[in-house]
Amino acid sequence: MSAFDAILVVDWSAANDRGETPVNNAVWSALWQPAGVEEPLYHRNRETAEAYLGDLIAAETAAGRRLLIGFDFPFGYPKGFAAKVTGSPDPLALWDWYAANLEDTPTSNSRFALAGGLNAMFLGIGPFWFNGLADDIADLPRRGTERVGHGMPERRAVEEIERGAFSVWQMGGAGSVGGQVMTGVAALSRLRARFPDDVAVWPFEAPDRAVVFAEVWPSLLNDQVHAETGENDIRDAVQVSVLARALGGLNGAGLDSLLADTGPEATEEGWILGAGKADVLALGASAPLLPKGTDWLPVDDALARIRDAIVPAGGRETVAAAQSGGRVLANPVTAARSNPPGANSAVDGYGVAAATIGAPPCTLPITPGRAAAGAPFAGSVPPGTALRILTGALLPEGVDTVLLDEEVSVEGDTLRRSKPVKPGANTRAAGEDVTAGAALFEVGHRVTPADLAIMAATGVTAVSVARPLRVGVLSTGLELVAPDPAAPPSQTFDANRSMLMEVLRRWGYEPVDLGIVADSRDALRDRLTEAAKDCDAVLTSGGASAGDEDHVSALLTTEGDPIAARVAIKPGRPLAVAHWQGTPVFALPGNPVAAFVCALIFARPALGRLAGEPWRAPQAFDVPAGFTKSKRPGRREYLRARIGADGRVETFSSEGSGRISGLSWADGLVELPDCALRIEPGVPVRYLPFSSFGL
Repeated sequence: MSAFDAILVVDWSAANDRGETPVNNAVWSALWQPAGVEEPLYHRNRETAEAYLGDLIAAETAAGRRLLIGFDFPFGYPKGFAAKVTGSPDPLALWDWYAANLEDTPTSNSRFALAGGLNAMFLGIGPFWFNGLADDIADLPRRGTERVGHGMPERRAVEEIERGAFSVWQMGGAGSVGGQVMTGVAALSRLRARFPDDVAVWPFEAPDRAVVFAEVWPSLLNDQVHAETGENDIRDAVQVSVLARALGGLNGAGLDSLLADTGPEATEEGWILGAGKADVLALGASAPLLPKGTDWLPVDDALARIRDAIVPAGGRETVAAAQSGGRVLANPVTAARSNPPGANSAVDGYGVAAATIGAPPCTLPITPGRAAAGAPFAGSVPPGTALRILTGALLPEGVDTVLLDEEVSVEGDTLRRSKPVKPGANTRAAGEDVTAGAALFEVGHRVTPADLAIMAATGVTAVSVARPLRVGVLSTGLELVAPDPAAPPSQTFDANRSMLMEVLRRWGYEPVDLGIVADSRDALRDRLTEAAKDCDAVLTSGGASAGDEDHVSALLTTEGDPIAARVAIKPGRPLAVAHWQGTPVFALPGNPVAAFVCALIFARPALGRLAGEPWRAPQAFDVPAGFTKSKRPGRREYLRARIGADGRVETFSSEGSGRISGLSWADGLVELPDCALRIEPGVPVRYLPFSSFGL
């Protein structure tokens, strides 16, 4: 599907003529074109708005341009309504019915009377409600609570996703859309009749014609609209402008994706463009400030491409369960026996059969002997007597309850009890924790120290695990050398290789030191080819940009199988990911901070998937900011950060990706979204501790 040449957003109104002075609750529109969004247009009534729309469609189609027009009212009703009214479930037949039956002029319309007439088609009272006129209208209740038995759903399927959207049944009042729908679809029906070969209505028809009508909802961008609405601005004018800019920012693949994303019943009920994807719309609203002429890849798109391109490496082995810590399971694990294996005492005390000892206060004879963990009582405890029992001991026959030491007194072979006891108190049932045969862990689970405990407790002695990954680490650059106090200032000590190898160890992989390769494409090609034979994956650092000596990215692009490159991330934009002779290669930036961040964000989930784990996003927390920052749109940013004593997250003094000391200073990262934003102290930000990355 080709991109649109222009995008118009229309805020419709069922109100009467609003006069010459622009006001809220009128018809407003804003037109986006590649040069930007034009000033919003005020239309004093629906008649002038419909004329404008007709002229615009005629001009754009005559020029051979494609036009998307978004209208802020529902295009359909809950399932079953159209068929009840017209005899057909086709929502466009209902549009034509409204065009034929609604009387509409700039100063009045018959929407309330029409709603009452529609209600008369249904049993009970409703579904339409609200009468904005002084006189009562037959079959139209004034309050929604007066409706009963009409049988229609209250909401469309899309409104279960966007819960703030108003019901089509409400004909008036703040936020209502009932009148907009009736007057709006009648106007659109007439426009369809005027341009029968040019207009497609999404999602009822494929959006492949010159003009596409789509339902939109500016409230998806409420935060952006609120931020851009000044004290004297008209909100309706601002919101059409913001939404037009957002859709224009997504024009092409992003907008195609939204047009392909609908839910159940959409072909009868309609769908809000971008429902459930407010974050995507917000990204479109913030025009990327990236180098012109360059197609930078958003972080989420890069992650999706990598996720789709990486498959488990395969290979497994059987190891003792006690030695499986940190390994990835290749088969499910089930309990070999129950935990606990038998009913036992949870405390030190005296075992009794609760039903045989009577109400307190009372005395009980103590049966000779005792039960202890590992030394069970061999006989049966007679009714009405007590047996000394210790924590963990199996409950002998005749015992179902344990009296706490603190709740009894003992004199010789007699026990006195003054408090009531609940049957079964202070005992553990067999299999109370885990029953024999129960599933413990699924394939892909990485074994933790706690997992070793439950496997030991349930008798698991051996498990099948994935073969450990071997991951090569290669540094590139003519200037790089091993640390040497005698080295001249023109040479740089290689900080990346030791850092990345330790990261890999902590992730449970076997790092393979591939050394340093100077800026030679032939030498680099040979080293990658050898690594592909011996390693499951390779991390390189340096040479991933587009300069004369950036041979890594050039090789991966021209001779490898590219997956993702030139990602809109800070730090780390030169990142590139590709397969080299079937082996995944993560070409990380040369600056240590950027290399570290990109390894965490991109390599960790990918290597986990390669090792047999599910794709894992890092756990994040909303934490109040302890810093101030104005962020420009276009790139997702990761700031070195740590939690201060006041519980707020503070960031490192410099954002330079060569300031390695900031990595040691930090205990995590603050992730800032792609869009523009202003952060003040106290504003929640997304914090990712290094522990969320397995470090």
